[in-house]
Amino acid sequence: MTPRSLRARLMLIILVPLVALGAAIGFWQIEQSRKTAKEVFDRSLLTTAIAIVGDVARSGGDAISLTTRDLLSNTSGGPVFYHVYAPDGVYVTGFTPPPVTPIRSLGAMPAEGVEFFDVTYNRRPVRALRLYDTATLDGISGIYTYTVWQEIAVRDAFLAELIRGTVLILGVILVALALVVWFGVVVGLRPLVDLEDAVSQRGLDDLSPIQRPVPAEVRGLVRRLNTLFGQVTQAMDAQRTLISNAAHQLRNPIAGILAMAEAVRSAPDGDAARARADELVRSARHASDLANRLLTLERVQSDSAPLERARIALPDLVADVLALYRAEAEGRGITLATDLPPSVPALNGDRMLLREALTNLVDNALVHGGPGLGRIEIAARPTASGLRIEVRDDGRGIAADQHETVLARFGQAEPGPGSGLGLSIAEAVVDRHGGRLTLREAAGRGLSVSLDLPTAPQRPTA
Repeated sequence: MTPRSLRARLMLIILVPLVALGAAIGFWQIEQSRKTAKEVFDRSLLTTAIAIVGDVARSGGDAISLTTRDLLSNTSGGPVFYHVYAPDGVYVTGFTPPPVTPIRSLGAMPAEGVEFFDVTYNRRPVRALRLYDTATLDGISGIYTYTVWQEIAVRDAFLAELIRGTVLILGVILVALALVVWFGVVVGLRPLVDLEDAVSQRGLDDLSPIQRPVPAEVRGLVRRLNTLFGQVTQAMDAQRTLISNAAHQLRNPIAGILAMAEAVRSAPDGDAARARADELVRSARHASDLANRLLTLERVQSDSAPLERARIALPDLVADVLALYRAEAEGRGITLATDLPPSVPALNGDRMLLREALTNLVDNALVHGGPGLGRIEIAARPTASGLRIEVRDDGRGIAADQHETVLARFGQAEPGPGSGLGLSIAEAVVDRHGGRLTLREAAGRGLSVSLDLPTAPQRPTA
């Protein structure tokens, strides 16, 4: 389970490998200590055996020097025992009997003249050395056999002391490392704690960028936080602007609805009431249309609302949009036309939003085209990056210096009917699809609105 605390996580990440490494070093050191203890005790036995050989050669086996006695009394922490056989198997000097196997024949002797072995002596395990030396003592010449031995318990006690020292040193080192790591983690994470304190002390409405100095590893996080703060600030500003504009734009329709309602209630007769009721319905529809457009604009501009992308056949989408205005256009003598290539590629986008964008553009042309409006045409042609859709009309158009104005929320070239949101909605839809909306004067007169949109991937042919 992942620790919730970053300190604990860092401590585990650092200390677990260190403890594992310490354990591995400890096991290795223990094995080395065993080998060292064995070598030290074997050398001690060999040194003692050589000293005995020299004393026996000098005294004929009658006396052992004081130096050799010191070796025998306390070699590597315990007494050493010895025994000497003559070539004919006769006892020469030392303790009897020795803890050895029967004496080998000359042909079976080791080439070096020395052999080590472990054996049980007087019910205790001992380490023994047998040394063969050619000498002449008291007229007897031949190979003399020297045996020295020491209890293995002495070596084990020495080894235990080495192991205790090794474990103690490693334990101290690991504890010291743990303290150093803990101190380093605490000090290293202090800038994050300071950053947390600084952020927690902010008010709910304080979304200003974080300016505190932070380590290089955290700068990316702080940059992302500052970017997020900026996006949230922009979103809140957009919400405030929308609410302010909506309140301002809805004030007049609502006031008109209230006035019409009062007029209906105070109408002198039924005919006057019906006429005023018709005005009331028109005012209510205008307010409803304005509210719906505001909601549509907000939905389109909200990044939290995902696009429901699909393959969209443009001819079907255009026919669906023009069908909404066919009756109105025929009643006003306006021609609704299309100019679509026979193999126009499919769009890749949200059908409902793209329909909303084209609907707003056609509605804009009908509302603001002026008395000279006679034709509205939806055309399309492939481009290098996708598909360009154009909504053209031959109305009065919009001057180039007013394009920025009409693309803003509630922006209109001149006072008149409509909400001033049609072009804003269309531009927002195109932006959400990764495209671009462009205004330009149509050939001759009128306005052309271009929508550059991505197309859907081509389906493989069978």
